[in-house]
Amino acid sequence: MLVSYKWLNEYLDLSNVTPKELADTMSVTGIEVEGIEVPEDGLKKIVVGEVMECIPHPDSDHLSVCQVDIGEDELSQIVCGAPNVKQGIKVIVALPGSRITGNVKIKKGKMRGQVSNGMICSLEELGFSDSVVPKEYSEGIYYLPADAVNGSPVFSYLEMDDSIIELSITPNRADALSIRGVAHEVGAIYRQKPVFNDEPLIEDAKKASDKIAVSVTDTADSPAYQIRIIENVKIEPSPQWLQNRLMNEGIRPINNVVDVTNYILLLFGQPLHAFDYDKLGSQEILVRRATTGEELITLDGETRELTEENIVITNGTKPVALAGVMGGANSEITDETTTIALEAAMFDKVSIRRTSKQFNLRSESSSRFEKGINQATIAQANEAAAALIAKLSGGTVLSGAVEGATITAENVEVTIELERINRYLGTQLSVEEVNELLDALQFDYSVDEEHYSIVIPPRRWDIKIEADIIEEVARIYGYDRLPSTLPSGETVAGSLTKEQSLTRKVRSILEGSGASEAISYALTTEEKSSQFQMKESQLTRLDWPMSEDRSVLRMNLISGLLDDVAYNVARKNTNISFYEIGNVFYQNNDSKKHLPLEENHLGLAITGLCAVKDWRQKDQKVDFYTLKGILENLFDELSVSDKISYQPTTAMPEMHPGRTADVYFGEEKIGFIGQVHPAVAKAYDIPETYVAELNLHGLLTADNTEFVYQAVTKFPAVSRDIALLVSEKVLNQALVETITQSAGKYLTAIQLFDVYQGDSIEAGHKSMAYSLTFANPEATLTDEEINKAMAKVTTALTDQHGAVIR
Repeated sequence: MLVSYKWLNEYLDLSNVTPKELADTMSVTGIEVEGIEVPEDGLKKIVVGEVMECIPHPDSDHLSVCQVDIGEDELSQIVCGAPNVKQGIKVIVALPGSRITGNVKIKKGKMRGQVSNGMICSLEELGFSDSVVPKEYSEGIYYLPADAVNGSPVFSYLEMDDSIIELSITPNRADALSIRGVAHEVGAIYRQKPVFNDEPLIEDAKKASDKIAVSVTDTADSPAYQIRIIENVKIEPSPQWLQNRLMNEGIRPINNVVDVTNYILLLFGQPLHAFDYDKLGSQEILVRRATTGEELITLDGETRELTEENIVITNGTKPVALAGVMGGANSEITDETTTIALEAAMFDKVSIRRTSKQFNLRSESSSRFEKGINQATIAQANEAAAALIAKLSGGTVLSGAVEGATITAENVEVTIELERINRYLGTQLSVEEVNELLDALQFDYSVDEEHYSIVIPPRRWDIKIEADIIEEVARIYGYDRLPSTLPSGETVAGSLTKEQSLTRKVRSILEGSGASEAISYALTTEEKSSQFQMKESQLTRLDWPMSEDRSVLRMNLISGLLDDVAYNVARKNTNISFYEIGNVFYQNNDSKKHLPLEENHLGLAITGLCAVKDWRQKDQKVDFYTLKGILENLFDELSVSDKISYQPTTAMPEMHPGRTADVYFGEEKIGFIGQVHPAVAKAYDIPETYVAELNLHGLLTADNTEFVYQAVTKFPAVSRDIALLVSEKVLNQALVETITQSAGKYLTAIQLFDVYQGDSIEAGHKSMAYSLTFANPEATLTDEEINKAMAKVTTALTDQHGAVIR
């Protein structure tokens, strides 16, 4: 919501309050201020000029040479390329040495041989957006009022010396989506009562009801609906003050009728719509639901196919407007319009929301209907608009408003005890102090022995319960004045649970391995949620998702990490190591009453290079073993590496079938590791990527073996190598387990140092070479002891795996 500081000053005395002070005060009383913009900031030496002579440029078919009066003794020659420049108009002139928008400096120069002392400007060159510039000036320069003084700064004529305050309005404070609502808010802060100066309505003796009949099929769709008739209007541009006000509020001026409806929208927060009465094709307005397949061409020229969810305004038979969202082209105000049918209404907020979403038509009007409007000022806003249209267009307002539905705005009464207010706020406010705050808010009330009965006016439809009253008292009293207190009661020293402590340790270990933490959305698409599943599960869907991309809860972490990888790769960050710790959600019941099972998982994703080329080494790409090394370091640090094993798998279609393994903790599968399938990687638009996902909860809650520290043995260790010829189907994991079980208690390490398949090896077989290290911490090992252990290893490998010792 954009609020003009000058406009507020028309209703309140803020002469002693600067815009910055006002913004700071509003921010600490509950309405956040996003920023303040002064349109003239950054501009200088831009004045009013009058074109005294305008002739075609002798060497150009689109330039004009103008003699411009800028308030000096002599005329200033300026070459202008605007198609609408002509003699006798007042224009915006940027003098030599001036600054226009974008910090562009204007210099004296020549254009096609003709001297140009500055520049005749359009509104865009002063910083106005294309979307707010009146259409008649969108392709050329802007005409200033005829009474503008030559040579004077232009800023006051365009109200560019105003301060525009941008408010961030939360859904519960829709009353502040209007200047009057903001005036009441500011009045409460500075203990003033706003005084509004609406144009008085003068009605003709002729009755509006003789010109039109209005009816509403269902008052639940439109609890309030009325039409006023204004005859003999003359459509022309709005006066300068109205155009300025709309442009500063981000709205394009159209004409004196449409501009008034937008002005009243901003002033009252009440959407209005003006129909060309003669184009309605009848003397009837009927508000009803559309029929399926019915069509309406809206003001943007689009043909809309309607459904029964849409509320429409009709001439009794065919639609002329999409209620609360956009008018129809068949009743649009044009230069030929002479009679106006002015609508003020209230529509069902749910229907308006669905309609605006259905047609992707979000407007200032629809947003206000969705959030709520002041029911007490519907008729008042219509009267003010009719009076101002009559004044600006020379029209006549017919007597009375023709109503199809009427709603009576009722006050809401809330009772509360003073003790309750003080208990919640931690204050010691007296009755007199609370009375003063309620007076500032302009709430009627009665108090009987600290028991309040407070009457809330319809303009504050957000206040209904005790908590709302407490909030209002706190806001106006000042959040910064509320006392700070420590919680009472027994103090308990906080500490982390074992799982929380280990989770922190996991983060530290992974970051020590070079990984960066990523946080992905828990909501995703059905397709991505179903990928990389570690267990069978149904989807957990949202009833009202914001978009299809965020419609179900995730069942894996990998798809989110791959999105993060794709985002980085697209921005030339190609060496990536990410991890994420977060919940995945499994649903095993169709009933929406059952919450999903949440599991805490760890996800990892790496791609690119793990070593970059320099004078010592070549580029080294990440691979399966790079990621496996990160995991093994994690398992070592968590003291669970002796319980971890890996088994090849082809069960997950999103993973490379020859480069993927399941991870087991004892007999339980806790995750997987491997390369993302090339087809999946292509779908994500990422290079070769390796991922792993573990059930972290199961890992962290297990009974882990604690580190046991031992003195370094003073006796020498002995290494023996053994090379085996085995079937290529035999796994390294199986061979290592066999060696460990048979080598005896002195075996301290096993290292696979060679794997070979080639011409000298029988087809279907492979050579595996291991280095075994033995050590006795209490004595020097003898050759006999070592030989005995190696013999047991050889026998076990031969018997269990058919190994041939090479």
